[in-house]
Amino acid sequence: MPNALINVNNISLSHEGKNILDNVSFKLHPGEFITLIGPNGAGKSSLIKVLLGIIKQDSGEVIRNDHIKLGYTPQSFSANPYIPISVIDFLTLNQRLDNNFTEETYKLTGIEDLINLPLKNLSGGELQKVLLTRALLNKPNVLILDEPAQNLDVDAQIQLYKLIQDIHQKQNCAVLMVSHDLHRVMKQSTQVLCLYHHICCEGLPESILKDDQFNDLFADQIHDLMATYEHHHNHQHEH
Repeated sequence: MPNALINVNNISLSHEGKNILDNVSFKLHPGEFITLIGPNGAGKSSLIKVLLGIIKQDSGEVIRNDHIKLGYTPQSFSANPYIPISVIDFLTLNQRLDNNFTEETYKLTGIEDLINLPLKNLSGGELQKVLLTRALLNKPNVLILDEPAQNLDVDAQIQLYKLIQDIHQKQNCAVLMVSHDLHRVMKQSTQVLCLYHHICCEGLPESILKDDQFNDLFADQIHDLMATYEHHHNHQHEH
């Protein structure tokens, strides 16, 4: 296994006496696609902010590879309706860009027809594509996505997850994605981390599905998840 791009060692974090993260450890290697799942309030977004250096953990360490280049899309983003900024101005803001790579990225994310539109006029799905594009223009080898399909309708979710899968394969970057949509994202993952303040379970999707702690946390979603997972993989798992 090559050297990790991000090595998380025993991260703990609390806020106002409440335990948010408790001795969380994992590694993200080149080419991996890790999906981070967990119920609301499990500490997923806090962990992402620690990884990005936005907040400081109470203890533990995050070791980033010297050659790491991060791309990031936040959980929520809304364009200021009073600032008339176009998509292309937003994408190029404070960035030095390679013109050829920029054009290739526009084609990959499918935003060629959007670049001259006002940012405030975009639909939710279009805005997520633009945010992904901006994250990619830095040529990252790690792409961190915090619930990118939140508040999108089903069709837009499917399109976005397909795009993320294409990006992972074509750009050869590692992906760490936070998601609630278990039945849509599990099958894409090389590893699944189930977080509830600590790492409850981790492993390949098919092994996570059999884990008792995972089943306890997501009992209400298991039936749909299993049905979809079996359909896409064309084989049976034990129930």
